[in-house]
Amino acid sequence: MVISGLRLILIILYISSSFNLFSQVNQQLVDQFAASYAAKNNVSLNEVNEILSAATFQQSIVDKMDRPAEKKLYWNQYRKIFLTQERIDAGIEFVTKHQYVLQQVSEETGVPQEIIAAIIGVETYFGRIKGSYKVLDALYTLSFAYPRRAKYFQSELEEYISLAKKENLNIYELRGSYAGAIGYCQFMPSSYRAYAVSFDEGTRDLVHSPEDAIASVGNYLKVHRWKRGVPIASQANVTEGAEPHSQSSPKANSIVAHYVEKGYRPTNNWHPQTSVALMKFESENENEYWFGTENFYVITRYNHSPLYALAVFQLAQEIKAAAP
Repeated sequence: MVISGLRLILIILYISSSFNLFSQVNQQLVDQFAASYAAKNNVSLNEVNEILSAATFQQSIVDKMDRPAEKKLYWNQYRKIFLTQERIDAGIEFVTKHQYVLQQVSEETGVPQEIIAAIIGVETYFGRIKGSYKVLDALYTLSFAYPRRAKYFQSELEEYISLAKKENLNIYELRGSYAGAIGYCQFMPSSYRAYAVSFDEGTRDLVHSPEDAIASVGNYLKVHRWKRGVPIASQANVTEGAEPHSQSSPKANSIVAHYVEKGYRPTNNWHPQTSVALMKFESENENEYWFGTENFYVITRYNHSPLYALAVFQLAQEIKAAAP
């Protein structure tokens, strides 16, 4: 069979492209990981290699890691993603359907029902969008082809292999986010192992059980020092002549009275000694200033972006206002 010149060039380009994709993975790191995991966990090296050999490098995962929404969007753009009427309606439906579980978990943890629901709403649209990537592929790609955070994702890959064994998860087929987050509440494997709980004292199933997801979100925030009864956030009224402010850190390291003196007053009638952070949220047209308490900071332990925490808070408020 005679292959035309053009066809031969295309074949060479295809083979070259495929080789480049696979060469993105550092095989030496793969081998080191396999040997280390096998030794630390007293399992055979063949078993670990069999798992890793089933994983596939995904360039799209690396691309998405380099452009998360929190880094490229203004607050008004980010807000529009999560504060749609459709998502609010889905939240009302979720809260209504799982009212008993939410109430029980809220009473036990001190975390408001609407905050638990809103986190699940922001993470996975209340379970509708749990992620389309194989978790094994995601963690493999980021462990061995994303040097900037390779150590972190290698640790998560270790946790995932152990988690799958303990919780009887399908290690090859389980799907999640491009970063390897799992289930309704998008726990990374380490968080799954550390903070996931079962609502009915059975297995911890964050993939199929909204009840377990609700209990696990509440437990996560409680462990990260959620304070029962403490408010969360309040938009700041800015008086004329207020001192310039550009802080974006959510750490509550001052008090309301401090910022009142500088020209920023919470819309809510908070006590002057309340511990807060004052944050600037940039928008395309007009910036917003928000006070966040220690509980706002706790939400950022779930996702470190203040944009995320404010979206959770506002979605929670919308759900609370409209839910029966």
